[in-house]
Amino acid sequence: MARWRDGWGELVVGSHVDGGDGGGGGDGGGLRVPLEIAASYRARTRGLLGRDSVDGAMLLSPAGSVHTFRMRMPIDVAYLDRRLRVIAVRTMRPGRLGLPRLRSRHVLEAAAGAMEGWGLRVGVRVEVRVSSPYAGT
Repeated sequence: MARWRDGWGELVVGSHVDGGDGGGGGDGGGLRVPLEIAASYRARTRGLLGRDSVDGAMLLSPAGSVHTFRMRMPIDVAYLDRRLRVIAVRTMRPGRLGLPRLRSRHVLEAAAGAMEGWGLRVGVRVEVRVSSPYAGT
């Protein structure tokens, strides 16, 4: 399982084709989305609370569920397994408690509607590219 530190990077959607529907393309490119990584307990607890918008996405790792209590905006939530394959995608309004996903190891959060535009759906595998030299893999 990948381990990261708090920081920044890129989420690459649709860069893998590994026998199944890996997101299409096969060119190794894929859509690149700015990514904030929240790996420490403190950063995961804070998440998107108190924000009016999000630029790109936020990765909570490790995480198996999320809530939107005290949030100001609806968000898209994608649950990822240990291989960074999407196992569920939901849109959550403020004040909701998301159900835990059994195989979820990481959670992606983004502005409501963004993930559909990125082509992020069940079965798609994503890649995390870290831009901080201090982050591990």
